[in-house]
Amino acid sequence: MVVNAIIFGAPGSGKGTYASRLKTKLRLEVISTGDIFREILKKETEFGKKVKQFVEKGLLVPDEIVNEILRKTLSELPSGKGIILDGYPRTIAQAEILKEIVKIEVILLQNVPDWIIIERLSSRRICKNCNEVYNIRFLKPKIEGTCDKCGGQLYQRPDDTAEVIKKRIQLYQKMTSPIIDYYKEKKIPFIISKITALDTPPEQIVEKIIEEIKKLNLA
Repeated sequence: MVVNAIIFGAPGSGKGTYASRLKTKLRLEVISTGDIFREILKKETEFGKKVKQFVEKGLLVPDEIVNEILRKTLSELPSGKGIILDGYPRTIAQAEILKEIVKIEVILLQNVPDWIIIERLSSRRICKNCNEVYNIRFLKPKIEGTCDKCGGQLYQRPDDTAEVIKKRIQLYQKMTSPIIDYYKEKKIPFIISKITALDTPPEQIVEKIIEEIKKLNLA
């Protein structure tokens, strides 16, 4: 299935978890600006230092930097490859730029209460190699500290601290939420996943998303 989607949700709402599973099941490419920035930071270039001052403070990276990275990433994808954008667009200005680059066919919206987000983030772990997402309470790896998929080491993101997370949620509510109204006005189909419990199985959410995507007859 070839589909171009954006997944929205506050930090810790499960975007990475669901996107990684949709990638496997639908053979899509997940483009996470957060993951891209973290790779850039590892290289410690001058460009990386510029990005670092924003990422580590939980602030949004300026549009001109994000747009440049996104254009380059999308240009390197195989022709006809579907995508899920995670972390972009975060502003109306970015959404306007995006429509010139790729046609978005569906919006995936994760609706999760704040208290669940706080609990999730305190126990989230990510693979250093393949960026697979785990939760040490509800989505444990088979071997503690080790990725089931590639055997890489799991780690906790440095921006998963209470202070930074609060800033990220505030930024999401202030700047990203209006984009939802933007896409509703454009009449882009929405698939809304309402998560009301900490132990909701990710597979259950993913299967419902796939069912709804198929109903849209996009491919």
